[in-house]
Amino acid sequence: MHDHLRPVERRILALRASGESTDQIAARLRRSPAHVERIITWTDIPRSGPAPMLAPMARGRVVLALRGDGMSREAIAEKFGRSAESIRRLEGLAHYRRALDLLG
Repeated sequence: MHDHLRPVERRILALRASGESTDQIAARLRRSPAHVERIITWTDIPRSGPAPMLAPMARGRVVLALRGDGMSREAIAEKFGRSAESIRRLEGLAHYRRALDLLG
């Protein structure tokens, strides 16, 4: 229902739904009542943040697959908006994690 909200926003809405006043919520969370009211108001505003990113482990698997297909580190770096050195480190970490998975 409120999956798009941050944990503090979900907590404030849950406390509000349970019947606590803004002052009680503010005291419990050590925030001002005005701050709590702003958060309650903001929860109704639609979010339009950046597109979700791949988790680092998933990104490592993608890098390994792309390298296996013959793509250069420079091309992968451009695709992900990172440096070639960053892709090299990510590739090494992905190989390390894969080895650990194989060892059990």
